[in-house]
Amino acid sequence: MTCDPIGGLVQVPCIERNAMGAMKAINASRMALKRNSKSLISLDKVIATMYQTGKDMNKKYRETSLGGLALIHLAHPCE
Repeated sequence: MTCDPIGGLVQVPCIERNAMGAMKAINASRMALKRNSKSLISLDKVIATMYQTGKDMNKKYRETSLGGLALIHLAHPCE
């Protein structure tokens, strides 16, 4: 998930987005624990791939206020 804080405020929209992501992660873990079949891709490979994806992500989308919604904060200031 990219994080582009509006007006430098991490609360908008990152915290809300991450809360929804956390709920999805909990539900996914519950489903994974109840499964009976073998995984096609190991957890280690998934983690390594996500790590590489994060490294490949453009810096301006990594909670830097340099890209995404952060660029429009002057048009619509946070209160």
